[in-house]
Amino acid sequence: MKKLLIKNGLIKTMTGREFLGNILIEGTKIMALGEDSEVNVPCEAEVIDALGCLVLPGFIDAHCHVGIGEEIYRWEGEDLNEMTDPVTPDMRAIDGINPEDEGFRDARLGGVTAVFTGPGSGNVIGGTGVVMKTAGKIVDKMIVRDPAGLKVAFGENPKMVYGEQKKMPMTRMGTAALLRQALVDAQVYRDKLEEGKTDSDKIPERDLGLETLLKVINREIPLRAHAHRADDIMTAIRIAREFEVDLVIEHCTEGHKIAEELAEFGYPAVVGPLLTNRSKVELKDKSFKTPGILAKAGVKVAIMTDHSVTPIEQLPLCAALACKAGMDMEEALRAITINSAEILGVSDRIGSLEVGKDADLVIWSEHPFILTSRPLYVIIDGKVVNPETRDDG
Repeated sequence: MKKLLIKNGLIKTMTGREFLGNILIEGTKIMALGEDSEVNVPCEAEVIDALGCLVLPGFIDAHCHVGIGEEIYRWEGEDLNEMTDPVTPDMRAIDGINPEDEGFRDARLGGVTAVFTGPGSGNVIGGTGVVMKTAGKIVDKMIVRDPAGLKVAFGENPKMVYGEQKKMPMTRMGTAALLRQALVDAQVYRDKLEEGKTDSDKIPERDLGLETLLKVINREIPLRAHAHRADDIMTAIRIAREFEVDLVIEHCTEGHKIAEELAEFGYPAVVGPLLTNRSKVELKDKSFKTPGILAKAGVKVAIMTDHSVTPIEQLPLCAALACKAGMDMEEALRAITINSAEILGVSDRIGSLEVGKDADLVIWSEHPFILTSRPLYVIIDGKVVNPETRDDG
């Protein structure tokens, strides 16, 4: 099995440990890391000298649409929203992702080695998203977790799409009602399945959408709730508490207005996009201060690009601008590494540099929040990938 040694780097593990030393990779995993005396170096290992460089876990964009919303196309690569029905839980992002999307190359240019990508926010329920690596030729081999969450949307988008069609939802009340009914239907489906275990006549016909919603009801995956305005955030929380399901707040643009309340409820927030214009009314109070305010209040925060709204390679810049607006630098790094991994339910594999985890890491010329910094080596699953090409190592 191929062995790779990274030596002499300033290694920041994102577990609270920072040191000058080495990382030994065997195959796709980190086998050892520590100061020189702590790592036995096999004679056959390929060596990368990281002297004077900073070694970090690969960054994770916790909300984007890379691969499913290809930015250079009009309709040809636009597969974000099945806007023929407001409730489409049976849609699966994995069936619409193109691994040759230029966005994956762009991700590596910014040191982004993993993403959550999924449906857009045109529907009340849009479908399931995935966590995947940003290098590879076959989507199935790039997947870290599928499904990783069910996309639901509040606010302007669903009412705009279906209001124009004179269909429900035309209001925020309609959006909430449709989501509630779908969750109730899933509860009924669950009960019928349970009854069918003892009475075969009561087994319901298979329903792919209800099977997906059942994963939410059973807390196997969270609702990923698109919500910008504070009142929409609270509606998402109200429904999640009513049905006792897990929830991740997406965008959370006005989260700073209710930071203490969000911390009390304990739901994480994936904040952004912030490096963009105020393209709709919901974004009027958009601020780079929001991630820092939420983090200081005790909310677990990730920062996202919503690619292609903000180009995915600018994820570290978004985190740096959050620091400029008052966020602690260490917390901003956590917001694009270990916090993202924990929110996405994949921290056992990615998000920090630890023995046994996937060998996803980046060697930076200097701190990635410095404008002139660049990734010298991007390593995904133990392979060095050229960030400027589609080469997957």
